[in-house]
Amino acid sequence: MDRGGWSWRLALVLAIAFTARAGAAIAIDARVPRNPPGQDLIPGDAAGYWHLADNLAEGREYADYTPPRRVMRMPGFPAVLALSFVTFGKSPLAARLLLSAVAALGCWLVYLLGRRLFDVRTALLAAAITAVLPTFVAFSPLFLSETVFAVTLVASLIPAASLLKGLGDQKASSGKLLCQAGICGALISLACYMRPSWLLWAPFVALCAIVAGRARPITWGVAAVLGATTFLTLLPWAVRNQRVTGHFVLTTLWMGPSLYDGLNPNATGDSEMSFFDRENLLATMSEYEMNEEYARRAKEFAKNNPLRALELGFIKLARYWKPWPNAGQFNNWTAWIAVLASSIPLFAGTLLGIWKGRPGWIPLVLCLGPVLYFAAIHSVFVGSIRYRLPAEYPMSLLAAAGLFATFGKRPNPES
Repeated sequence: MDRGGWSWRLALVLAIAFTARAGAAIAIDARVPRNPPGQDLIPGDAAGYWHLADNLAEGREYADYTPPRRVMRMPGFPAVLALSFVTFGKSPLAARLLLSAVAALGCWLVYLLGRRLFDVRTALLAAAITAVLPTFVAFSPLFLSETVFAVTLVASLIPAASLLKGLGDQKASSGKLLCQAGICGALISLACYMRPSWLLWAPFVALCAIVAGRARPITWGVAAVLGATTFLTLLPWAVRNQRVTGHFVLTTLWMGPSLYDGLNPNATGDSEMSFFDRENLLATMSEYEMNEEYARRAKEFAKNNPLRALELGFIKLARYWKPWPNAGQFNNWTAWIAVLASSIPLFAGTLLGIWKGRPGWIPLVLCLGPVLYFAAIHSVFVGSIRYRLPAEYPMSLLAAAGLFATFGKRPNPES
């Protein structure tokens, strides 16, 4: 089929993606109270993001709560909300529609990644999957960072795909490879501005680059450029953190409490942070000291209770991979059907893609790697389906490849 034939199909998929998300945005906006501002279907984080976005839009200090927490959250997602505030006013519906448009962009990026790794048919089917998957549609208009993070995550995988495939070609231009490495590093950092947990993906891609290029001299330059651009793109935020806290902090000062949330005497694998307000360490400590103290407590708990820490790890993994909702607030048939209708077909298609699609190691690393990467991270912190969702966007490519391998002509990964 010619390029024009695929173009109109892609346009239709993207139109469906936005329409579905806009419908969800309108439905959610009608259901959620307007006061206090920032209310959402999943309470807690949403109000914090809204308040930080309001501060950015009004030119106030980037901080939340009292005493102020200045390095609690990365500024990327609040900046997206602030853009909506500045452009359309502080309308929750306008913000939800903007997030819906960003989510539709994510479907296009899945298509681009699929073109790099598989073929145009697989890319289009994967984009269609991401367009209509119920969990993706429902999460897109929420004032939570998952969907925007997913979009930037997929964006960072596109130059990684070109880079790793290019390193397998002895004739590839060194300048082009170094440029791709720089773009990849910058986009990894952009994703970190949404969620800092993506930071360790940079050294992983650098290692994959060395493997793909068989440790030729250029691979070490590629790894260095990727690492340098990742660091330099995050540097403005780190410098700001140095100014407001007196410490060089590349991401946030919330890792300690998050780690203790998952590793403490009362931990269950779910997030339960009432200890933070109850203990109120910020009354006597700086934000940096508080973070260090909770990190110390979590490590001490794991050291003194290794079997319980291991048991909690398996509990968190079960929560992470569960194909139905964990949270009690979603213990209803509508939520169960939506999550099951998303998880089961996606998991089944992915297994088919691995088994019958027989993708090369590069598609496997880039499409399956993120979901395994977050599984490892959240076996230590806390486990939830929310943390799996962003990684399911690239995973949809394996599902699409599996469907074609099982029910249609096998796609050519080199086309």
